[in-house]
Amino acid sequence: MYSFDIFSLPLDSNSASVSELRLTDGHSLNFNGHFPTSISSNLMQNEKEEEESPKIHLVYSTEREGVSTIYLDIIYNFNSGRREILQVSTESTHRVQVPLFKNNSNGGVSMKDRPSLVGDSLIYVSTHENPGVSRTSWAAVYSTQLVTGLTRRLTPYGVADFSPAVSPSGVWTAVASLGHKGWDGEVEELGTDIYVFLTRDGSKRVKVVEHGGWPSWADDFTFYFHRRGDDGWWSIYKAILPTNGQFSVDSVLTHRVTPPGLHSFTPSASTTNKNLIAVATRRPGSDYRHIELFDLEAKEYKELTRPVTPNAHHFSPFFSPDSKRVGYHKCRGSTQGIHSEKALFLENLRSPTPEISLFRVDGSFPSFSPDGNRVAFVNFPGLYVANMDGSGRRQVLSDIAFASAWDPKRKGVVYTSTGPTFESESTEVDIVSVNVDDNDHESSYKKLTQGGANNAFPWPSPDGKWVVFRSGRSGHKNLYIMDAVEGEAGGLHRLTEGPWSDTMCNWSPDGEWIAFASDREIVGSGGFELYMIHPNGTGLRKLVQSGSVGRTNHPYFSPDGKKIAFTSDYGAVSAEPISNPHQYQPYGDIYTINVDGTGLKRLTHNSYEDGTPAWGPNFIKPVDVEWAYNEAQCSFEDLSWLQIDGPASRSHKTRGKSFDGSTKIQCHG
Repeated sequence: MYSFDIFSLPLDSNSASVSELRLTDGHSLNFNGHFPTSISSNLMQNEKEEEESPKIHLVYSTEREGVSTIYLDIIYNFNSGRREILQVSTESTHRVQVPLFKNNSNGGVSMKDRPSLVGDSLIYVSTHENPGVSRTSWAAVYSTQLVTGLTRRLTPYGVADFSPAVSPSGVWTAVASLGHKGWDGEVEELGTDIYVFLTRDGSKRVKVVEHGGWPSWADDFTFYFHRRGDDGWWSIYKAILPTNGQFSVDSVLTHRVTPPGLHSFTPSASTTNKNLIAVATRRPGSDYRHIELFDLEAKEYKELTRPVTPNAHHFSPFFSPDSKRVGYHKCRGSTQGIHSEKALFLENLRSPTPEISLFRVDGSFPSFSPDGNRVAFVNFPGLYVANMDGSGRRQVLSDIAFASAWDPKRKGVVYTSTGPTFESESTEVDIVSVNVDDNDHESSYKKLTQGGANNAFPWPSPDGKWVVFRSGRSGHKNLYIMDAVEGEAGGLHRLTEGPWSDTMCNWSPDGEWIAFASDREIVGSGGFELYMIHPNGTGLRKLVQSGSVGRTNHPYFSPDGKKIAFTSDYGAVSAEPISNPHQYQPYGDIYTINVDGTGLKRLTHNSYEDGTPAWGPNFIKPVDVEWAYNEAQCSFEDLSWLQIDGPASRSHKTRGKSFDGSTKIQCHG
């Protein structure tokens, strides 16, 4: 789980002696900020003002009280030489916080992102409307009049819009849009075009740039955007619109402004210095994203964040109204004595379903012990267990592991797979059982499969006698059942057979069904549907249709056996992938469905992947659970496909991968 805050640096910073100013308060996840040029007095009528104090206004996306929302912070006594003023608690009189969606009444559970404040109207992306079509993004741009609460959809129905930017006058909004062509499953660059429309009502919408994203206005007729060029490098481009207002692709002039040889993306244009833009970069030889200034006249970069914090990723730059400072978000990690929340083991998320409490776990592939008192999970590369109160975390297997499942009868026994992930049928991966209560490694660890033919995703039967798993031993990944204690040496039979991949299996609580993911509909496509089959091999039926090469993965039965939770790209993407931190794929949310195939329901809304769900056997009170320790939350790599070794890297793909460290747990209520 990432712990982002929004920080700022002055443009004249040129040494490591300059301190970053942390603008947000160290609570929750804070990102994608915006400095509004002015604040309507209507928004502050019930708030205490300190008119004579220097102040900054900050609008940003945040995840608080378990739901994505947007805040306005007003920070008083702002002085670049008084760093501590910006790091006081929210109860201090030096900060006023205004949730811009009171009680999150607009749209309930959804993603709110990329805010811009124009007077007392907020322009933003939300995912609160279901288009009703599989693998279609729910992301659309809205305008909410914050005093009255009146909300208007600016994106046409049947269209997905991302990354809205409002022109300096507030008249125009530009967006990266999929238009009516929809999402083709791409997980790197979406192939968006840029459209412009009137901010007041979304009218006069017109495409002005083919192939581009993340627009940022310098004035009402000039904006910058990014795209990945034919040479493989992400670069910034300039668009000049005709002043007569007759916009079209043919009437807009575009040209590349940043050179190849490094990646530059997510631009922010200065409205007071027309020769200056701020960008995020990845340079050859660097493992991190950094914020840099690019002088359009001199055609030179100036590093901003690397001299100050070289070993951290920095995202989504934005200028202050006077262009004297640049804001961005980064992982706060260890905060060296200033306020910061303790790391969370279970983060409570607002659930759209009253009978289900919903948590994000700090790990991958979680599973609950039968009594509900412990959780096993993967924290690459090892397998861990922890108590439900966040205490007692310990590593029980140091090998590379993925998937975890507790034995329902033998206390303390956990099954997992050990070996490389995302590999071929012949790769050496085996099923093992680990007695997590046995401190003797020799007796606690038992290898259950032989030959290493990509044996993975074990799940025991409710009576504890058998384990279903997937194996590539035939040359294809199919399902097998073996003895739970002795492994395949004690009994083995094949459950499915065919030239496809059957995987990620889960046994129903009553023992009658095994749910699994399969690409048997379009073999080798990377697309997966959910199926159910009886343990004797009869009754095969499809549970969830993913659409053409769609993905539904990691099914998990509810304790009463009436529902299945799973990860799916049913809702496609919710943001431009390049703007996100590390993920295996920038889509995928948690859904539930009844075992008869009815009642599909979306539980999570994020711009990154939520994966590998698990149901708990007991109700868990919907409150955060802290770890019994604290540690930095900043250890992650950049996007695996954002290579910096030259143009050939653009052919690198990640399609077909189906899990991520951003894991959700569903707990039955």
